[in-house]
Order: sequence, then structure tokens, then C-alpha cells
Amino acid sequence: MFGAVLDAEGSRIEVGEAAVICENAVLRGSAVVGDQPVVVGDHVFVGPHATLLGCEVGRCVYVATSATVLQCARLGAGSVVAVGALVHARTVLPDEYFVPPQTVALDVPVRLLAPGDPGSAEAVGRVGFAQAAFGVDAEWTDRIRRYEQIAEVRVAEFGAHVDDEVPDLGYRHISDPGAVLECSAVRTPPGREAGECGRPDPPLA
Repeated sequence: MFGAVLDAEGSRIEVGEAAVICENAVLRGSAVVGDQPVVVGDHVFVGPHATLLGCEVGRCVYVATSATVLQCARLGAGSVVAVGALVHARTVLPDEYFVPPQTVALDVPVRLLAPGDPGSAEAVGRVGFAQAAFGVDAEWTDRIRRYEQIAEVRVAEFGAHVDDEVPDLGYRHISDPGAVLECSAVRTPPGREAGECGRPDPPLA
């Protein structure tokens, strides 16, 4: 849907049959640390503002609004990642597993961390996210060096697009508010005649 980003970044994005990718969702593969595609199975729902990075999503999975699934994670068939939840790197969700809203799922076998869990920082540190996602081995406690290296990896990856050109897809910019558009596939709003979707709204009575 509108605003969704499907970015292979040297890998690939696969979306199965009858899958829905909603507004402003981000699906991003990577080839920084081996091949990390995003593979989305059949009948999957990816909600608005959800983020899938280099992960595998089984069939009939529901990834809710603002949920995040990180590199090398695998979501079993029929699993649910609820609103605002995070499935961390290398985590494997069994079939039909439910990750509650705002929680963190991590490890194999999977375990859940509630918001504010005092053990969160230590648990996340053991996941090895920076290595899995960026090939960075800086110590978890050396935050400055760690994120400096991560930024360098991302800058190099995205910087490869500096000379990319936006293709002309034939869209027209309508600067004349009185312009008449071809509206055969557009529902005509109340108060307008068919074919007048480019005209300004009629005045209120």
C-alpha cells in the first residue's frame, strides 16, 4: 500500500500470494553479513509502520502496526507479533506463537521480556544484534565504538545509491485545480460528476 518501502539492498524481497503490506511498512533485505532476504509467506498481513529486516515470515502470520522483526529471525506459520512488539535478531517463533503488545521476543527457544524488565539490557546484549545485522563485533558495553561502526556500515550500504535515478513511471503532477483526470477506477465523491475527481470541492451549501 501507499508509502511502503521494499528495499532489497543487494539481497531480495519475496512476498507471497494474498499477502498485504500496509502503509509505510518497511521491508529491507541486506547483503552486508551474507544473504539476508526478507521472505514473506502467503496470506501474511504486515501492518502500517511495521519493519521487517532480513527475516523470514511464515504463512498466515500477522505482524501488527509498528511491530519490528530483526535480522535472521524466523516467524512460524500462524504466529502473531502484536502492536509495537519486537522480535529480536536470530529469534525463532514457533507456529502460532503470540508476542503480546510492546514486548520483546528473543532467543531460541523464545522468551518474552515485558516493558521495563530490569534484565532487558543484559538479555539484548547477548543476542549479538550488531554482528548479525552489520558484522560489527564491538563489545556491547563499548557503545560509542559499536554505533560508530554500525553507522559506517549503513552509510556505505546506502551510499551506494548516491547515483541512483528515479524512473519516470508516467505519473502526472496536476497543478491546475480545474484539471479533469481520468477517473474510471476512482470512486466519485458526493457532489461531483464522474470524471471530475481533479476539480476542487464544491462550495458548502
